[in-house]
Amino acid sequence: MKVLFIEYPKCSTCIKAKKTLLSLPIEFEDRHIVENTPSYDELKKWWKQSNQPLKKFFNTSGKLYKEMNLKEKLPTMSEDEKLHLLSQNGMLIKRPLLITDHEVIIGFKEDNYIKVCS
Repeated sequence: MKVLFIEYPKCSTCIKAKKTLLSLPIEFEDRHIVENTPSYDELKKWWKQSNQPLKKFFNTSGKLYKEMNLKEKLPTMSEDEKLHLLSQNGMLIKRPLLITDHEVIIGFKEDNYIKVCS
């Protein structure tokens, strides 16, 4: 199984998630969400695969989200506009992301990681 872990290394939740991943018997590719921000096409694919509302991909507690007043703007934006916005700045994306061939997990819950990667 191919596993991609997208993180911001200074994020405490990402640190916990990575520690869990390292304890599991899997190999994974580690990717810095800001240095290698997911592309529009990647985000669109993962969003469709996740079966989650696109809003779940936004880091709603982040400084940039608040500075850009996205709580007010997102409801009037198209899905295409939201995907383009996410692809322009990794700090807008909820993290960590765990992507496998069949799953996309947004955020971190240890039980979910163990279930998907075991």
